[in-house]
Amino acid sequence: MKAVILAAGKGTRLRPLTEDKPKVLVEVDDKPLIEYAFDSLIDIGVSEFVVVVGYKKEQIMERYDDEYRDVPITYAHQREQLGLAHALLTAEPYVDDDFMLMLGDNVFDANLGDVVNRQAEDRADAAFLVEEVPWEEASRYGVCDTNEYGEITRVVEKPDDPPSNLVMTGFYTFTPAIFHACHLVQPSDRGEYELPDAIDLLIQSGRTIDAIRMDGWRIDVGYPEDREKAEERLTGADSGVEAGDDVSAEPGTQ
Repeated sequence: MKAVILAAGKGTRLRPLTEDKPKVLVEVDDKPLIEYAFDSLIDIGVSEFVVVVGYKKEQIMERYDDEYRDVPITYAHQREQLGLAHALLTAEPYVDDDFMLMLGDNVFDANLGDVVNRQAEDRADAAFLVEEVPWEEASRYGVCDTNEYGEITRVVEKPDDPPSNLVMTGFYTFTPAIFHACHLVQPSDRGEYELPDAIDLLIQSGRTIDAIRMDGWRIDVGYPEDREKAEERLTGADSGVEAGDDVSAEPGTQ
């Protein structure tokens, strides 16, 4: 299965770390963020990377060229940063089957393989890794509503009144139907083409999306302090846990 990695963002909230480099090349524990994505996806059997680049794209392309650890890389160029649905559409010419989608600024130590396995069962049109967060923090994320079967029935981006405390983590599997939904999305109040809006269109069309609860942790490196949290988690420096132990996730920002 191919994996699309979204790596086009400017990372303005990470400045000054991103003034001279793209966000995904910011290092965490002496390793660029995107390499955590690459390595996690290789561990679950990715066949090819499709990396969506934009801001200072040449640095990424020159560093990794056409492969990483023997896995081929294809690059798609998002010329303007107009939202995740817009970014995903730039990868459409390179994807013709079920695929994984990962945000390139997330560090995971979690059950990503469970999501891929669920997609392979042919029962769902998509599967998302989701995480429970404290209710008071849910409004910072894309929030999922689910039914009694564990299927996602609604996704709301950063709601003032969250319908649940179950949030998207930045790892998904989709069929190519998501591209059609992205084409139909209208700009949000922020002027961006939002991925949750495309997901809602999938749901309204009768597609089934399964929620797989996260076992492990992830950190969305959106701010300099998140980078520090990720380094602490990876090195086992937070609360004395060992790197790789199964512990609750630190909430990040989408």
